[in-house]
Amino acid sequence: MKPVLPRRHFLKQASTVAGFAALGGFNQLRAQASPAKQLVVGIMGCNGRGMDHIAGLLAVPNVEIGYICDVDRRAVAKGLAAVAKKQARTPQGTDDFRRMLEAKSVDAISVAAPDFWHTPATVLACAAGKHVYVEKPGSHNAHESELIVAAARKHQRVVQMGNQRRSWPWVIEAISALHAGEIGKVFFARAWYTNHRPTIGRGKPAPVPEWLNYDLWQGPTPERPYRDNILHYNWHWFWHYSTAELGNNGVHSLDLARWGLRAELPHRVTCAGNRYHFQDDWETPDLCVATFDFGTSAIVWEGQSCDPRGFEGAGFGVNFYGETGVMAIAGDNCHIFDLNNKLVREIKGKGDGGEHFMNFAAAIRDGAKLNSEIEEGQKATLCCHLGNIAWRTGQTVDFDPTTRKMKAGGKAHALWRREYRRGWEPKV
Repeated sequence: MKPVLPRRHFLKQASTVAGFAALGGFNQLRAQASPAKQLVVGIMGCNGRGMDHIAGLLAVPNVEIGYICDVDRRAVAKGLAAVAKKQARTPQGTDDFRRMLEAKSVDAISVAAPDFWHTPATVLACAAGKHVYVEKPGSHNAHESELIVAAARKHQRVVQMGNQRRSWPWVIEAISALHAGEIGKVFFARAWYTNHRPTIGRGKPAPVPEWLNYDLWQGPTPERPYRDNILHYNWHWFWHYSTAELGNNGVHSLDLARWGLRAELPHRVTCAGNRYHFQDDWETPDLCVATFDFGTSAIVWEGQSCDPRGFEGAGFGVNFYGETGVMAIAGDNCHIFDLNNKLVREIKGKGDGGEHFMNFAAAIRDGAKLNSEIEEGQKATLCCHLGNIAWRTGQTVDFDPTTRKMKAGGKAHALWRREYRRGWEPKV
């Protein structure tokens, strides 16, 4: 295993690449690009969504996976094997994502690491001259939500957030129908997500597994001893690492709700719920109801992590309520009803995420408009951050969309950002 690249040396190299972008290199390259130009992408994180990233990117014509990165040695092997089934050239494997940023051959990186890595990795990648596809939520806290957008702007990089429904043709058709006035003026959206998650039990200190680079897994987070019930998924339920179910899955339906309502940022946010189902180490609420008042419209999001039955026969969806009817986007279907609850029409379809990667590649190659450019994506994510702040403080959060500042003080402001491990704080 190669030693970790010294961060001072890495940032010196990254600043040289970033200087080219600042001098207009990005616009020149994009103007010269064509759909036939090969793109080389590095994958960061292969234990969960990263495998979908591999499949989605390899389905895009003339995209090559150049690197597979994961702090879990077993995941690197899994990722390499998946690429080998569809690609002749063998990617390089590494446990340190910074090696991908050093590689001049890599055009972009795809970030499927945990939430707390999204912004730090994206900021460094943009500085190194790489374009970025970053999974939702894209940031761990509200301050990072600002930083990730600033990094994309400063270095003129293409940054797409992974709320892939923005690229699904049938969803685009449904939202277009909404905006065309098919149910009249829309005032309210009800969004939801349900699951049947088991208890995570009580963890205990344990030796770090030999297959894991735990130092790099923690990355920018303040160090904590290894425990046996955190990796690879249960970190989602600890505030130190996660954005709770609201940022984990709520961001998808909140993004649809905002999009449909043409809402920007909320004025007032409340959030109620708790950890009800099990007595274990889970810190975030397993049942959560958050409300978002936009002044002329509102959204209610309900998350039930341990109760699988949702609404409209689906565990995920958004209902839009308008002057002349209701639109229900649930699962893989859209149904439009009149005010007598009579079905007016149905829009069906499926999406596998491939369209979102196609859009990402087209934006890099020829300047196509991103379907979920990072600034737009972070509006939904900021809603999640504000909802989490409301829950953690037990207070209503009054927010000024113009200044992007909370009117509350004390603990709420302390939760706007996080502490970082020394040397890892993202800076733009």
